[in-house]
Amino acid sequence: MKPLRVLSLIFPFFLTSPLLFGTDSSLIPLPVLFSEPEAAAPKISPDGEKLAYLYPENRVRNVRVRFLGQKNELTITHLEKRGIRHFFWHPDSNSIFYLEDQKGNENFHLFEVGLDGKNPTDLTPFENAKVQVIAVEPSNKKFMLLALNTRNPKYFDVYKLIFATKKLELLEENPGNIIDWVADHNFEIRATQALMPNGIGAVNVRETVRSPWKPLLQWQLEEDNVKIVDFSPDNKSLWLLSSKKANTTRLISMAIESTQRKVLYEDPRYDVAGIVENPKTYALEAVAIIKDKTQWQFFDPQMEEYFAYLKTIHSGTIEIISRNYEDTVWTIRFSSDMDPGTYYLFYPKKMKAEFLFHTNSRLLAYQLAPVKPIAFRARDNLLIEGYLTLPRENTKNLPFVLYVHGGPWTRDYWEFSPVVQFLANRGYGVLQFNFRGSTGYGKDFYNAGNKQWGKKMLDDILDAKKWVIEQQYANPHKVAIMGFSYGGYATLAALAFYPDEFACGIDAMGPSNLFTLFNSFPPYWEPLKILIKKRLGDPQTDSEYFTSSSPLFAADRIKAPLLIGQGENDVRVKKMESDQIVEALRKKGQTVEYLVFQNQGHDFLNPANRLQFFEAVEVFLNKYLGK
Repeated sequence: MKPLRVLSLIFPFFLTSPLLFGTDSSLIPLPVLFSEPEAAAPKISPDGEKLAYLYPENRVRNVRVRFLGQKNELTITHLEKRGIRHFFWHPDSNSIFYLEDQKGNENFHLFEVGLDGKNPTDLTPFENAKVQVIAVEPSNKKFMLLALNTRNPKYFDVYKLIFATKKLELLEENPGNIIDWVADHNFEIRATQALMPNGIGAVNVRETVRSPWKPLLQWQLEEDNVKIVDFSPDNKSLWLLSSKKANTTRLISMAIESTQRKVLYEDPRYDVAGIVENPKTYALEAVAIIKDKTQWQFFDPQMEEYFAYLKTIHSGTIEIISRNYEDTVWTIRFSSDMDPGTYYLFYPKKMKAEFLFHTNSRLLAYQLAPVKPIAFRARDNLLIEGYLTLPRENTKNLPFVLYVHGGPWTRDYWEFSPVVQFLANRGYGVLQFNFRGSTGYGKDFYNAGNKQWGKKMLDDILDAKKWVIEQQYANPHKVAIMGFSYGGYATLAALAFYPDEFACGIDAMGPSNLFTLFNSFPPYWEPLKILIKKRLGDPQTDSEYFTSSSPLFAADRIKAPLLIGQGENDVRVKKMESDQIVEALRKKGQTVEYLVFQNQGHDFLNPANRLQFFEAVEVFLNKYLGK
């Protein structure tokens, strides 16, 4: 597993599935929508004989193992507070690795547990440190490569974890500017991505681990986007996602010795989103582009045949979750706007698929709302794409929610969202939209959001509201704004800077003060601050912009009712961000409901907290938006 190259796929891709058109049009109980999945993320062992997947023991996600061809199963982890989100097989197929943090602090440790579930071992037992997995593959049963910030909390060094002894060996020290270490297929670190103090990004390479480093590619951080994907199968070239000399991010190959560049795939409007590689040969097999929905470009005719067959099994988008080393058995996820996940085993050589399980079979009984891709023009004529969801029983003059995505440097997808389905099921229209600064639409669109928090990015939100009203979907007097993280910030900004626009707002983990946000980032974000200054801004040189874009300094203008949810242990948007605006609002007698969740970080991974929050959202919207 090399997480930075195996993009097959890092994003969930979705198409329509007919399986979840139930007949029950009644209200869907919140536990049905927001409890942990019944089963998820099945991963085949490297030897192809076992299956591991996430299973809700103790009401949180734990790892369960099934021996294929046998009936016996065993849950091998027993977490109780926060469930597991990331796990993977040992190359010898006899144990499982998983990542776990403490109460949402994001200082993940790497654990190993045998298939008997006894005596899990913390392999990185370092206080206030975080582990990242660089490379672990079935081809190497001796060690894996990790990045750890134990030497200096700001920087990640490279370590070898030797399986037999469980000992760590330091291989490379971070000079202070490297944000990505990449190993070749021989498990040698031969590429890095760095951010330079002068605002230059750089990919550096070396011929061997004994050779000196040399620059392969450099770019201006405020202009271009570059990310290392992987080494070519022969280790002589590097595959990159790059927007240099183009608007969209292209998949390119650059020879390490000659620096000769070749474009492997590009789209004129949309960025390359992910690739599929062969698990044994590392050959490029397919490339994904996410437009309103996902499209594929196949490089291997056999892979195209496999996808054609799988589409006869299920009409949803195909996502390859895992493949064994010999490539004889895969785990496949099908999903759609109304299907959170249907999983199959697939035997490619036999062209045979076997049903495994649904992520949430309880939803099969209910009628869900279809999600429709839409587009509109912002006031400066920039094309904004998004997704419209309307209740099945009514489509006009609705109480409406603008659901603003987090990041902001990410995007919304055409996918199943429990939040969206919850809102539509309660009679609200929902609009998700990719405002300027969102990813996936080329660098011009991405860069249009630079230093535009509370400015043009907020204009896009107001233009989205105008669009749903003009289309007669929304009741002009009953439009709410809601979001998590950046979406929470956008909620606060909209209510503060345009106090008459929205009937109410819901903010979860949203920053209120750009100064305190910037100065409270985790220490290991230090190398990223060079890039953040280009995108968000610099509190020293952009102080006027930071002041005018911080909702806290305009809190006295907020008059719409507000609900705020905050994780006590959030390290990205610290609790002070919510505390300070709640204090300011309560001093002026403004209506604000404030929920602080224990054992919670920048997320709602604790299912009890998640359920409690959406119970509060339901009551809040019914009170202030109504139907």
